[in-house]
Amino acid sequence: MRVTIVGGHGQIAQLLTRLLVSRGDEVVGIIRNPAQSEELRDLGAEPLVLDLEATTLPEAATALAGSDAVVFAAGAGPGSGIERKYTVDQGAADLSTAAAQAAGVSRFLQISSMGTDQPPQDDDVFSHYLRAKAAAEQFLRDTDLDYVILRPGRLTDEPATGHVALAQQVPRSSVPRADVAAVLMALLDRPTLRRSTLELVSGNDPIAAAVTLLTQ
Repeated sequence: MRVTIVGGHGQIAQLLTRLLVSRGDEVVGIIRNPAQSEELRDLGAEPLVLDLEATTLPEAATALAGSDAVVFAAGAGPGSGIERKYTVDQGAADLSTAAAQAAGVSRFLQISSMGTDQPPQDDDVFSHYLRAKAAAEQFLRDTDLDYVILRPGRLTDEPATGHVALAQQVPRSSVPRADVAAVLMALLDRPTLRRSTLELVSGNDPIAAAVTLLTQ
């Protein structure tokens, strides 16, 4: 499988890259900063430098062409201002979605966030982040792509547990980034699970079983 990860230098993206490469999949990591290229090569991925805040749809579509699936894992990151929540968390996501359609890549996984179903309307940065993510989710839902939107709870750097709660709605809690990456890989292996929005936190179900339950 050839998987293109948008935002390939992110923490979850790197964890997912390791998992995919270790089993023989081909990974392309789209990054904005060329200085990160060597790190991706060390993981076994092919770096592709592309600034999604400045590129065109045809250029983005060319970058995704030939992929079996796209994972949108980019984000403006901590410390970024309100404007970049809309240019990256929404704008880059929308461009990636449109580019996947243009490139004929039907499988699209988008990392979102719990809380986007009812984003607050106040003016702090996190509220704008959730509103940007919510808009990106809706843009994706309005396409004909075989998408899965994954909304993790509060992310931690704890070791993977291999056990999660995964459903359309789960109680708010936390989840290790390593488990998010493992769930993404499991979702990539289940193309029949499509056009779904799922929430994810730590739980009691083994990841494979949690994903299987959703396809029954």
